[in-house]
Amino acid sequence: MHKIFQNIAGKVDINKDLVFLLVIGGLYSLGIFLSNTFVNIYLWKQSGEYITIAMYNLGIYLFQPVTFILAGKIAKKVDRIIVLRLGVIFLSLFFLSVLIIAEKAATFNFLLGGLLGIGFGFYWLAFNVLTFEITEPESRDFFNGFLGVLQSFSGMIGPLLAGTIIANMEANIGYTTIFTISFCLFIGAVGCSFILKRRQAEGAFHFKRVLAERRHNNNWRRILYAHVFQGLREGIFLFVIAIWVFITTQSEFALGMFNLFLSGLSFIFYFIVTKWIKQSMRKKAILTGGLILYFSIYIILFSISYTQLIIYAVIIGIAYPIINVPYVSMTYDVIGKAWKAKEFRVEYIVVRELFVNVGRVTAIVTFILAITLFEAETVIPILLAAFGLGHLLIYVFVKDIYLGSPRKKEVMIKEQLTDEKNR
Repeated sequence: MHKIFQNIAGKVDINKDLVFLLVIGGLYSLGIFLSNTFVNIYLWKQSGEYITIAMYNLGIYLFQPVTFILAGKIAKKVDRIIVLRLGVIFLSLFFLSVLIIAEKAATFNFLLGGLLGIGFGFYWLAFNVLTFEITEPESRDFFNGFLGVLQSFSGMIGPLLAGTIIANMEANIGYTTIFTISFCLFIGAVGCSFILKRRQAEGAFHFKRVLAERRHNNNWRRILYAHVFQGLREGIFLFVIAIWVFITTQSEFALGMFNLFLSGLSFIFYFIVTKWIKQSMRKKAILTGGLILYFSIYIILFSISYTQLIIYAVIIGIAYPIINVPYVSMTYDVIGKAWKAKEFRVEYIVVRELFVNVGRVTAIVTFILAITLFEAETVIPILLAAFGLGHLLIYVFVKDIYLGSPRKKEVMIKEQLTDEKNR
């Protein structure tokens, strides 16, 4: 397997840990893409209420940053691999809980969301720290691009496979099947984690000091504010668009096809963007991707059909790689050049995640208040138009970031681009 990845990477030198971290990321992505979108539909079919789905997602985004802080403290005291396993175990417990609760899942929506958020928190803290330690500057674009390809491929086959299974099985048997498969994939990821080299922790946890660093480091402050606006879009777009696809078609298979078009285009454009966008082009690419992403909303804002939804999926499938690859690289260039980045890499990751979730929680709380006070069908398009500006406004903050020449010893972390992210 190592030779296969080395052939793909070409002149870039990669090691065994990087390969297996990609394998773990691939298994995680497939498990999430297979089931997570359909959890929203599963809850919708039980309740038929937007607020049920919103509370489920609020649970995710409230518990995720809290767990990130806890995981950060643990990661500075024990092996990072243990934290990674904790994340995958909690994700496995989430799907096991959904299987056990079954038709009463909507009643426990917030608690289920909290359990998933805990899993995300442990998993992504460990995954990001391990990537920070394993990935070198020379392998940065390869890791970003190839993990993006794996995630896009998972996004192509996962939802389509899940939609096909659900459509061809009676009642909730299809949902039980896909949740079981996801459970098994996460168990496989735990198994792969035993192959990774153990990485001992060191030092105290200086969360407050790194949080305060934004007062002294303009680049750090700007990138954190950019992440707040990123979170504003991510807060509601994933579940609202998925629900709209299902309401329009009344078909899980149609939702799988929607994700196939979206991820299929992303799959192709991650290859293109990785080769095409150089460091000098990052800011222009972020602006271009943000503009495409925002104006694509208007395809489905005033009238909606399945054809319009597919066109929307195609366009955002192109836009996401254009904005994400340079944005991720710039984010961790900022971290790599920040004060005591090597010593406090865990804290930088935790603070970044905190700011993303401030945006996500703000969006969902606003969504809940809005649909409580007004008709959902009237207010949701307004919310999408407002919060859809999030990725476009990222450019307002990153345009003034200046990093100088790259350092040879700089390392980075891969941003998660998975199904918990926005549509």
